[in-house]
Amino acid sequence: MTIRLLIVDDDPLVRAGLTFMLGGAEDIEIVGEGADGAEAVELAERLRPDVVLMDVRMPRMDGLAATERLRARPDAPEVVVLTTFHADEQVLRALRAGAAGFVLKDTAPAEIVDAVRRVAGGEPVLSPAVTRRLMTQVVEAAPDERRSRARARLDALAERELEVAVAVGRGRSNAEIAAGLYMSVPTVKTHVSRALAKLGLNNRVQIALLVHDAGLLDGGAAS
Repeated sequence: MTIRLLIVDDDPLVRAGLTFMLGGAEDIEIVGEGADGAEAVELAERLRPDVVLMDVRMPRMDGLAATERLRARPDAPEVVVLTTFHADEQVLRALRAGAAGFVLKDTAPAEIVDAVRRVAGGEPVLSPAVTRRLMTQVVEAAPDERRSRARARLDALAERELEVAVAVGRGRSNAEIAAGLYMSVPTVKTHVSRALAKLGLNNRVQIALLVHDAGLLDGGAAS
């Protein structure tokens, strides 16, 4: 399968470098380049990419607003955030908006190619280790209102689904969750899928952020 990729960055040198790097992959087709979020939305509607590599800080419309608009579409492409920061607050907001993960701009070329392939295949590009680091770098505790809203949403989950969701929030892989909760990997995948559907989320990164907002990563329990 050929992956249709749209590259969005306000720096023409970055766009040129990414196009050169990714265009050499046999299974990736660069269908377009955009210089800001507004152009990204217009190009995505016209070109129908499978994946969008999206910079965060851009003029006119930033990557966050563009991600929210793209992910709200019924035929939404996957979005991977491009950033120079490991846990910038805007990156966290983009992940909450439905981005499939993020890659640093100084990431090795082979890893960026791999990230595009993984996202196109439905796998977020945050490894368990990165998820754990991301959670620990959210310095400010969730405000009471956000925590209450998050816990209310998580009330929709069955007990076992909630246990799996918390494990996802701790950055556990499916295999680690299966071993820790004494269930099979396919059963873990089923619980994750059901949690996503019940919570109206796009990927397990959003589950992790919701569990964090609910304050359940420090041993607390939902009330």
